[in-house]
Amino acid sequence: MSVEEELQEHAEHAKEPFDRNVALTMAVIAAVMAIVSVAGQMLTTEELLNQQQASDQWAFYQAKDIRRYESDIARDMMAALSAGPAAINKYAANMERYDKDRGDIQNEARKLEGESRVHGARALRTHIGEIFLEFGIVLASLAILTKRRQMWFISILSALVGTGIAATALLVH
Repeated sequence: MSVEEELQEHAEHAKEPFDRNVALTMAVIAAVMAIVSVAGQMLTTEELLNQQQASDQWAFYQAKDIRRYESDIARDMMAALSAGPAAINKYAANMERYDKDRGDIQNEARKLEGESRVHGARALRTHIGEIFLEFGIVLASLAILTKRRQMWFISILSALVGTGIAATALLVH
């Protein structure tokens, strides 16, 4: 068979309604999959960013804890040297300030960790949805090759399940 005849045969097959419908279905599934994939990547990025910010907060918390401990030592040394109440009170005030700062920092770090977990759960849902969408494309390809309507319907069902799972990522809080 010549190249011209083969191209003509493919053109004839492409004109068949079943193949056109399945190809259109594949295009729609691919477009939805692209959207879900981008959303999943954005959520993953947000998850990592929140986790990094939480880690920064915990490092800041530790720095404040070290400063508080140093003030505690300085206060005790001043008391042992009988430096007077003004010097002792200065370090005691520092300790109170560092304790308050640590509490605020700890709350912020926990909040960021919670946001990271939420973004992670949402990203996971989009990734699972993406798997079902990819499976839908594979099944649609098989439907074209085998000319089986049942395979096409299963591909649509898989794509709908994937879209539904990905859409629930918006509901996770």
